[in-house]
Amino acid sequence: MTVDWSHTITLVAEPRSVGEARDFICVHLLAHHLSHLVDDVRLVVSELTTNAVAHAGTPFVLTLSSSGGITHVEVRDGSGSPVTPRTPDALDTAGRGLLIVGSLSQAWGSTTDGLGFKSVWASFGAD
Repeated sequence: MTVDWSHTITLVAEPRSVGEARDFICVHLLAHHLSHLVDDVRLVVSELTTNAVAHAGTPFVLTLSSSGGITHVEVRDGSGSPVTPRTPDALDTAGRGLLIVGSLSQAWGSTTDGLGFKSVWASFGAD
């Protein structure tokens, strides 16, 4: 896979980092003339980084990249715990993040490596 462009930032596991991640995404999508993706990608990144802060509690790396017209975001944290999507009840106040990720992205998934790191990614089409 040939990467057309890529931007990476490392953030600490604090709530303020979620806002920094959204700003990072906005700046780089606009720089690459992808304003039509800003709202969806910012919301997905907000969900993924909130999960990293709340569940991993470790610094995390956010990568925004493009390859062949597909925009890709990835959040890599220091937790090897697998991602487990939930099915919240109507009155639940949490548990919808990955449902949002799935509905806004073209595809998403997660991987864990043998070193104890987890990555959660989502991709967005060109149109």
